[in-house]
Amino acid sequence: MSPAIEPELAGRLARSFALFDDGWGLSTLAEAFAEVIEPGRAQEIAGRVIDLMPVEPVDPVNTLRRVLVDLPKLPTTVVRLDPVVAPMRFGAVEIPDLAALGLLLNVTPTELEWFADRGGWLRRASQTLSHYRYRRLPKATGVRLVEAPKVRLREIQRRILRRVLAGIPADPACHGFEKDCNATTFAAPHAGSEVVIRQDLRDFFPTIAVARVRAVFAACGYSAVVARVLAELCTTASPVVELRGLDYSQRTLLAARHLPQGAPTSPRLANLVARGLDRRLTGYAHRHDLTYTRYADDLAFSGKADLDTARLIWTVTRIARDEGFTVHTGKTLVRRAHQRQVLAGLVVNDSPAAPRDRYDALRALLHNCARTGAAAQNRHEHNDFRAHVYGLISWVGEMSPHRRDKLLAMADRVDWTS
Repeated sequence: MSPAIEPELAGRLARSFALFDDGWGLSTLAEAFAEVIEPGRAQEIAGRVIDLMPVEPVDPVNTLRRVLVDLPKLPTTVVRLDPVVAPMRFGAVEIPDLAALGLLLNVTPTELEWFADRGGWLRRASQTLSHYRYRRLPKATGVRLVEAPKVRLREIQRRILRRVLAGIPADPACHGFEKDCNATTFAAPHAGSEVVIRQDLRDFFPTIAVARVRAVFAACGYSAVVARVLAELCTTASPVVELRGLDYSQRTLLAARHLPQGAPTSPRLANLVARGLDRRLTGYAHRHDLTYTRYADDLAFSGKADLDTARLIWTVTRIARDEGFTVHTGKTLVRRAHQRQVLAGLVVNDSPAAPRDRYDALRALLHNCARTGAAAQNRHEHNDFRAHVYGLISWVGEMSPHRRDKLLAMADRVDWTS
């Protein structure tokens, strides 16, 4: 048995740990304890604490004090049993521990801790130390903060996307950022409907906190430690300096760990987190002879002319709230057959198609490019204006080969170098 730790000493050790903000870990506990007792004993006690609690408890200081008081009652020789290996689900790749995770992501243990930002150091760090670049984009009701990971973290997140998340199925109602899905597959099920309702989820990515991301990885069968680090690699808490000037609700969401809008893993993780929402709304739609699809934060329903739209909107708002999301009531649109029904920018009154005015505007742009040169028409200063225009042609032409061929013929007459 180890020498008894008196309650007073246990309190001092716990308070010493509270002064450190480097997160829960063997080295942090040992360093904190060494401020109070001799280093050799500090290392031994820290090791026994980590054996008992490898993951940080909810209330670390008070829990640590109680554990330290009870620690001498436990034998110093720990009989290690073979770990219970939980079966992996959804085709997820096996990652038994953090060492295996480091190998999968091609990072060292130190880098793993640094990029996961376990202690939240980067919220107070300078811009040069941050793992993200920040920029603000205007939107109808304010600004959107885009948090784009820098090169090294972006590559780590891409590995997680390819090696961990790619095989996990989203709900069939989800059409955004999924394989073989796009705006057309999202809108097509509603084509020709007598009434179409579109609702919008407010602050879709920032609303998804780290605990919900961790739950996705845990559901795949990963241990608590591996799920925690994976979740921390895919989330961030925005630095205080980047939150200035934003409204209160945005600051509150962005100050806590959340899915960053700009990370390659965020769309996939958001779809997986929203799986419960999709299943409940699909069930509701089936019970009431409706059609439901989702594209990122856009929810679409369609049905017959006698659809009780007020009840539908109320029910969807309530289900979304139960699932941790908020419906942006000001963006809810109800469109009947005699009105233009638009989903994801596509008119769905008959079959999904780009609006005529968008097609005409693109034709006018190509005509002017051929007449004055492409550079003179690049009024928004796109880095690759040619690629931008061809992207628009692809979007318009996806639903209409005839329109696509006409636009491509016009683009061939443009001198993109002038």
